[in-house]
Amino acid sequence: MRRFVKKVDARKDFSLKIEFDNGEIKIYDMRETLKGKVFAPIREWDRFKYVYIDSSGCIAWDADRSVGGSKVWNNHLDISADNCCIYGKSL
Repeated sequence: MRRFVKKVDARKDFSLKIEFDNGEIKIYDMRETLKGKVFAPIREWDRFKYVYIDSSGCIAWDADRSVGGSKVWNNHLDISADNCCIYGKSL
């Protein structure tokens, strides 16, 4: 069954604390993901901490916070809630 993200918080260790619609809370470690070229814009804490849930229910960041991700498609970085639910560690 598909789970939807209710809340997401960035943590200083570059993991995400994610609360799903069923009340389950998971920690998703982003450190390996951040090594990839796509996520290079959010490797610094000052950018990583601005995580949000986008209109599609994905966990997202804007590569350039001065330009909205919904305005410029290639400014939008996201990961699926399903991936986080499957590979995240339960609390």
